Amino acid sequence: MNPNSRSFVAARDFLLARRTDHARAVEGFRWPELSRFNWALDYFDEMARDNQAPALRIVCEQGSEEVYSFDRLSRRSNQVANHLRSLGVKRGDRVLLMLGNEVALWETMLAAFKLGAVVIPATGLLTGEDLRDRLERGRVRHVMAGSDHCGKFEALEGDYTRLCIGQATAGWADYRVADQMPETFEPDGPTLASDPLLLYFTSGTTSKPKLVSHSHQSYPVGHLSTLYWIGLQPGD
Repeated sequence: MNPNSRSFVAARDFLLARRTDHARAVEGFRWPELSRFNWALDYFDEMARDNQAPALRIVCEQGSEEVYSFDRLSRRSNQVANHLRSLGVKRGDRVLLMLGNEVALWETMLAAFKLGAVVIPATGLLTGEDLRDRLERGRVRHVMAGSDHCGKFEALEGDYTRLCIGQATAGWADYRVADQMPETFEPDGPTLASDPLLLYFTSGTTSKPKLVSHSHQSYPVGHLSTLYWIGLQPGD
């Protein structure tokens, strides 16, 4: 791990060791001061290498369960990142992601992080006008959607790449091409901790949704507070 990753891990371990000692945690905790940091590359991939422990469990409505190891998710997200790169996805591009509770959601998120792309999460409940607003104000360059959502974009013109996850759809690139891509990935350069990572549209109850940006530091490092607050431990 590089120094920034070690700083992140040290802060995490400090909180884990003081889960029941709130006073000492508050007194001694310091936020990592990072310059270059890509959570998916610097932390996840390092931790996931040859790690066969479960990283993701997807419980289906019928009660069946799909289990994916850290190592498998790391290698698979590399394949997806290489596929996205072949489609023109590059650092700083904004990617609208509309997927349900499926492994592709996590594969594409990790892949986009590794590429330095900016993910705009989108629920499948959005209307056509909602999507038009996100495409325009979000300056979306690429759309990744499940095959059951692709039809929502038929009337939405724009110069954006379309990638379909699921059944093949006319006019959309096929996600399954990632199966043929290398399981190793080389970034195009370093990621600054201040680089944008996620772009959220707020609920917009009284006016149009506002855009909230998270960086490679504010989101993954900020969630150290979530880890401590809910008492998350390895293996949970």
